[in-house]
Amino acid sequence: MRIITVAGPPSVGKTAIILKTAKVLDRPGQTVGIVKFDALATADDDLYRHAGLPVVVGLSGSVCPDHFFVSNIDDCLRWGRDQSVDILIVESAGLCNRCSPHIQGALAVCVVDNLSGIHTPRKIGPMLKLADIVVVTKGDIVSQAEREVFAFNVRLANPRAAILFVNGITGQGASELSDHMQEAPHIDSLEGRRLRFPMPSAVCPYCIGETVIGRDHQRGNVRKMTFGRIPA
Repeated sequence: MRIITVAGPPSVGKTAIILKTAKVLDRPGQTVGIVKFDALATADDDLYRHAGLPVVVGLSGSVCPDHFFVSNIDDCLRWGRDQSVDILIVESAGLCNRCSPHIQGALAVCVVDNLSGIHTPRKIGPMLKLADIVVVTKGDIVSQAEREVFAFNVRLANPRAAILFVNGITGQGASELSDHMQEAPHIDSLEGRRLRFPMPSAVCPYCIGETVIGRDHQRGNVRKMTFGRIPA
């Protein structure tokens, strides 16, 4: 089975891109399956089912979506195998720009959009910097100059990645993305494999339910700001 992780900030068009690409990939003799991770709720699974794609949803609830992803991804692979899936596309919740839901040896895709600002690629962490493919969406809404500057900043953030422009409405560019997914490595098991970048190394008290503000309630992994002298 080929497994592909698709990450990116909220509302960049991940689901639309996956739908257009899966339509190209889903052909006789080859089945595409979808795993949709989200936080509290999603209706995207209805879109996938309407497209005839087998899909399973994981909602993290009060748990960090990226940690929830890591704790369940091996079970998702087994689900895909039970469904006789040939290509398993895993869509992340798209909430944390710092975390890295990409796996060593599995094709990693990051989706970003031109409307987020030309400097956004420099502000996104491992999910862009360590991706194999960076998909840029909504390029039809901005000028050619903005598209070029945005792509230049993507290249600065990740010099190794292939940069593809895909339109989630028309599907333009989805065929090229499908070619990359078609060449993704085969993976039989995720047991013992590693993430491309570590998650945050510890939790602060607010991660596990603390709601009271104040130094006396800040334990564990707490990082404090350093304040210089404030000008008069």
